[in-house]
Amino acid sequence: MRTQNLLPNRLLGCLFPLLGLVLGDVNWISVDENGPSFTLASSNISYQFHVDPLTLDLVHDHWGAYAAETVPDFDGVTSGWGGPYTYSRREFPDLGRGDFRVPAIHIQHADGNTVSAFSYTGYDISSGKPSLPGLPATYGDEGDVSTLIVHMYDSYSDVSADLYYSIFPRYNAVARSFRITNNGSQDITVLRASSWSVDMPNEELEMLDLHGDWAAEAHINRRSVVYGEQGFRSSAGYSSHFHNPFLALAPPSTTESLGSATGYSLVYTGSFSADVERWSTGWVRVLLGMNPLHLSWPVAPGETFTSPEVVSVSSEQGLGGMSRSFHSLYRSHLSRSNHTFQTRPPLLNSWEGLAFDFNQSSMVKLAQDAAELGCTLFVNDDGWFGTEYPRNNDSLGLGDWTPNPAKFPDGLGPYVDQVDQIVVKNSTEHVQFGLWVEPEMVNPDSSLYKEHPDWCMHAGDHNRTLQRNQLVLNLGLQEVQDYIITVIEEILDSASIRYIKWDNNRGMHEMSSPSANHAYMLGMYRVIDNLTTAHPEILWEGCASGGGRFDPGLLHYWPQSWTSDDTDGLERLHIQFGTSYPYPPSAMGCHVSAVPNQQTGRTTPLAFRAAVASMCGSFGFELDPSELDQEERDAIPQLISRQQEINPIVINGDFYRLALPDQSNWPAAMFVSPEADSAVLFAFQIRSALKPLPSPLKLQGLDADAKYKVSNGTWEQSWSGSTLMNAGLRLSWPSSDYESIILTFDKQ
Repeated sequence: MRTQNLLPNRLLGCLFPLLGLVLGDVNWISVDENGPSFTLASSNISYQFHVDPLTLDLVHDHWGAYAAETVPDFDGVTSGWGGPYTYSRREFPDLGRGDFRVPAIHIQHADGNTVSAFSYTGYDISSGKPSLPGLPATYGDEGDVSTLIVHMYDSYSDVSADLYYSIFPRYNAVARSFRITNNGSQDITVLRASSWSVDMPNEELEMLDLHGDWAAEAHINRRSVVYGEQGFRSSAGYSSHFHNPFLALAPPSTTESLGSATGYSLVYTGSFSADVERWSTGWVRVLLGMNPLHLSWPVAPGETFTSPEVVSVSSEQGLGGMSRSFHSLYRSHLSRSNHTFQTRPPLLNSWEGLAFDFNQSSMVKLAQDAAELGCTLFVNDDGWFGTEYPRNNDSLGLGDWTPNPAKFPDGLGPYVDQVDQIVVKNSTEHVQFGLWVEPEMVNPDSSLYKEHPDWCMHAGDHNRTLQRNQLVLNLGLQEVQDYIITVIEEILDSASIRYIKWDNNRGMHEMSSPSANHAYMLGMYRVIDNLTTAHPEILWEGCASGGGRFDPGLLHYWPQSWTSDDTDGLERLHIQFGTSYPYPPSAMGCHVSAVPNQQTGRTTPLAFRAAVASMCGSFGFELDPSELDQEERDAIPQLISRQQEINPIVINGDFYRLALPDQSNWPAAMFVSPEADSAVLFAFQIRSALKPLPSPLKLQGLDADAKYKVSNGTWEQSWSGSTLMNAGLRLSWPSSDYESIILTFDKQ
């Protein structure tokens, strides 16, 4: 560790000799003490900022592709209607001293004033990366990451700030968070906390973000960054369907494979705010962090507030290069599940087949039917619990996590044993059992609510608004956290459960105060951390009416999330392509459902639906096998076999978006193994078209000098990587809608 500290003062010029800091495993961070100035760099990226010698403020210099030196700012902007802070590219902008742009930090001090004046005092450098207390975050050892901690101090209010910068050179990524410590004798309140703040230079930029709603998540939104504020936020209490806590900035010329791009991703599950502001100078401030409407966090004397982490990636290989950096980083240094790099079992989920209408015998029969198709995991979804208030519809029993004796008279144990004894057709494997839970919610018609009505989110005498006939339990309360941990542990101890689908089906209403949201998140993380740490053998899947909490915060604890309740093949193409901008397809749960589709009413071929679902880490079915015709019954085992062959590449490979579904009638994507010795291509035709003909499909990521055997399972050809990438494939499509092609590539 290298440490340097100063007393708060405004005289830096004579304090530091020129020093380049290179310390073995932390040589990705250097400090020029003549200033000082800081550089986090690898062979591909540089993040640079310095200390203003007059104000002791931090000034941003560069974030992007590698730059060997820091270029001084010769803009000559020293005056205007604002003060000097208005015309500075600030690294940690506070409020109240003439910077009229959106701040990263806003604090109400003990005397009621909201002006902060943070000044640089010193720094520390260390190998590896410290964890964030109570929060999910990226991780790594000294060979993966180095961390710079810059210390700042507000002498007027006796508040200190520690800014954490961690560089992951292998992934072209920098992670940022900060900690605010109250050194005074009275409470302060953090009103705004944006973990990432950077002032980019004046250049033409576009912003890409993901918007949507239930069953329509992660639709791509790309627009120009104009003067003034533009951005988006979630005020739903969760990251939400409406907006994802991610954005990217790129020049208009940047494509999937060419040009520069920076991406920003918040490792947090609560309400958030993304703010992009172009100022009079043309500079663009990028802020990502907590939603100030749901913060107002009190910090008592001697206590510290820690902001959630933001990860930023810089790419010179277009938006696709940005995505692949996020994917690799999040698989290797965010997700901690034992299952992250493992092939996932093909499953059948009971929901769309039987919903609430089942008993033990019908469920065992459904599991047997799943095994006949080749599924190795059977999931009993909603409706299995409740005694006094049996869960026969969505208005009853939520919160009472005991098996319904009318459906399972002997409890879960004997029922699960029956499922475990089922042998998967044409194999020696036995079916594994999975279970759905929604522990953060409660129905008013439940024993839990009757006993503890004060445990749900509520605000005084205000009406407790029902959504999906349920209320939100207040996980900010220790007793609620302990209850959930205890009841879920009892369920897991009662039977051999190998998979848990953890659902959450509504947003938060009637929060008692802005700080209730963050308190909830800290409690929720404690609960999920406790359970997933105690049961690493279980495959955990997150869900929130589909993709309502598909965020990095929860991907820290489990390896996959249900991507959307919309299982229509065409809609899922849009949803999955959009979700792939920050998140690896290996983290997506994707199923084949019956047609006409329950959400859209659309009918698409089974092979098309299966190909779309096979692009994700977790593949399965949501249907009643007894309603399939013989042709479908015969086809599904082959579809599962094919999916299992390619799943290791989907789990571990690099992902390339070749043609987007909102821009082409022939969307396509491919996965390439890390060694480029194998790959799989997914190509689709949405509508039959005589003219124009499809463009040649140029592949990416292959070894140009190698020969590849190309196969669709029935025929084989051989082409060089250079031919496949530069001349491309000319695929032949039948005269029908919703067609799909899956090709595998093996280096010869």
